[in-house]
Amino acid sequence: MDTDANDARRKWDRVYAGTSTEPARACQVLKTFSYLLPTSGRALDVACGRGGNALLLAQQGLNTSALDISPVALDALASQAKVYGVAIELIEADTAVYRASEAEKFDVIVVSNYLDRDFCQRLPQLLAAGGLLFYQTFVKDRTEPDKGPSNPDFLLDAGELLKLFGALRVLQYVDLGTIGDVSHGLRNQAMLVALQEN
Repeated sequence: MDTDANDARRKWDRVYAGTSTEPARACQVLKTFSYLLPTSGRALDVACGRGGNALLLAQQGLNTSALDISPVALDALASQAKVYGVAIELIEADTAVYRASEAEKFDVIVVSNYLDRDFCQRLPQLLAAGGLLFYQTFVKDRTEPDKGPSNPDFLLDAGELLKLFGALRVLQYVDLGTIGDVSHGLRNQAMLVALQEN
């Protein structure tokens, strides 16, 4: 692991070492559109953290893998998987170096609260034909600027998810920004559900 990856791992280990022991929750886009999930197949939770998305996917009967740079986060997920009685493959890796083989296409990929634009370019190739991408993360046009990353490199521009995943068929997209009555709707984040048709 290079120096940047080691620094990132240490940072996230510290973050997750101090988190609650309450069960992790799935992101809104996955919970809202869980009825689109297939009844079988392979799923990947990217930058899974404590694994709320992975737990939901595994409970739906999907053969689930969870990828994160932090072994502390993965240990927390392993404990929760035991509690829920589900099997989840844990992959400790940085997205910059993670490679799946051609045989390891996924029917579902979920990414939440994470943005690596280089990795986004590779995500469509990880999806099997008919595979679904669920993506939700923070935007620059936020109603609460203290929510999410402070570094603008990790915040989406307006409409950016549509550009990043232009090769996929968009099924659902929400990016409300600060328009209208900000007490309603998903704010601070954008979400996308897209289909790999090829």
